[in-house]
Amino acid sequence: MPMEEELMGMLIGGFSIIMGIAMITIIFLWIKNRKQRIAFFWILTHFITFSISVYVLLKAISFDYHHPMASEEVSLLLGQAGVLWGISMICLLFGIFKLSKGTLVQ
Repeated sequence: MPMEEELMGMLIGGFSIIMGIAMITIIFLWIKNRKQRIAFFWILTHFITFSISVYVLLKAISFDYHHPMASEEVSLLLGQAGVLWGISMICLLFGIFKLSKGTLVQ
């Protein structure tokens, strides 16, 4: 997909900075909070899987559209990104469930 030259670098840089801050925060909380480590594991798994999904998505939108089978390749990459996104959301839900489990049962 045609776009400005600097845009891809800005997307990757911005996403990497924000995701890095989020992962460092979750790792810090994982180490600090011994009771709910499994919840933070699931949230960290969400971040990792979501990052891979974004990587595949960025690969899809930057695919050479002059390639003879560009449509099929982009469709496959978008499908893979969607499946990875779905898996990441399930991991996030597991993490939220595990975090709320400790606060609901008191």
